[in-house]
Amino acid sequence: MAIFTYRVARSDGSILDGQVEGADETAIRGKLESQGLLVFAVHQRGTARFGRPAAVRSWGKLPLGEFLVFNQEFLALVKSGLPVLRVWELLIERAQHAGFQQALREVRQDIRGGTASSDALAKHSAYFPELYIATVKAGEQSGNLPEVLQRYIGYLKLMMALRQKVTKALSYPLFLVLIGVGVIAFLLTYVMPTFVSVYGESATTLPWATQLLMDFVQHSEAQLIPALLLFSAGGLAVRAYYATPAGRFTIDRLILALPLIGPVMVKHHTVQLTRTLGTILAGGTPLVEALHIARGAVSNRWVMSGLSEAEDEIRDGATLAAALERPQILPKLVIEMVSVGEETGSLESMLRDVGDFYEADLDTRLSQLTTWIEPALLLVMGILVGAIVIVMYLPVFQMAGTVG
Repeated sequence: MAIFTYRVARSDGSILDGQVEGADETAIRGKLESQGLLVFAVHQRGTARFGRPAAVRSWGKLPLGEFLVFNQEFLALVKSGLPVLRVWELLIERAQHAGFQQALREVRQDIRGGTASSDALAKHSAYFPELYIATVKAGEQSGNLPEVLQRYIGYLKLMMALRQKVTKALSYPLFLVLIGVGVIAFLLTYVMPTFVSVYGESATTLPWATQLLMDFVQHSEAQLIPALLLFSAGGLAVRAYYATPAGRFTIDRLILALPLIGPVMVKHHTVQLTRTLGTILAGGTPLVEALHIARGAVSNRWVMSGLSEAEDEIRDGATLAAALERPQILPKLVIEMVSVGEETGSLESMLRDVGDFYEADLDTRLSQLTTWIEPALLLVMGILVGAIVIVMYLPVFQMAGTVG
């Protein structure tokens, strides 16, 4: 068995370095954590040295997974009863992202100067979203920070799982399209020119389909660079337009109107909104402020615009269900369930139920789309590749029939 060196923190906040014998790093981590220790690092002896954690990323955006780990560590340290400044010192030492680590240092400095944690975090919106700041603020005001952090961690896990489902459902069809386009491009750019040179020397009249394909390949080669430039310019223009508020609003609205993708995205945004709003309301935040924060968690600008209108109506005295019904940004069933939740005084639990229902529905719809899209793409790509191969060999078949 190998010897491993480790660095851990005890429950009183003190740092301990040591050595232990074990089978692998995972087993050592599990053993140390079972003793109530917060593990900073575990390395096989002779392979690494302790010191400042290696910042493998610098000033880019903090990955959502790392933010989840940060909050899990934050929760564990808060539960341990350590002084606030000591908690932030340990979190700073654990951070692996240079930009995030610097933000934590500034947060700790502000807290030392008497600033509340939520106010100190609000100065670094690039790393701490508005929902998270509202969560920490609610925990400070209620005196129950561990509970609200636990609730936020649960919310974060659900949103990560939702994102993974959507990404997984879209990745394989995209992979099939890329493979199919690559095969067709290979046939047309490398294989077809060989046949063009062979048939070009033959006096035999080519079948119309083969002649059409040869003409297409020859003209495509001549226009390839202009076409690529035009395509790139078009892509950049669309991207620049999408970067504008009006462009993103228009494109986001068009996406929701697409036949297959639209209903999926509506369910996705419904889950985003209900999960976020339910989490914020559970923390004791007033409805208007909660809807304002939840609006920022929705990625579609058209839906956000409708939520902004609903926020104004609620401020004027309207119910949440009535305010959400007018912009027609959510399914009718959601409005009815929200109305029931308001009438029965169980809006928070009803929003969680809506989120659970539409997440399950979204999972089912994504599975159905994947089940149908994959064979459809394979069939289309197979037909295209097969048609190109047959058209290329038609003159050979014709000559064979003539000889026979």
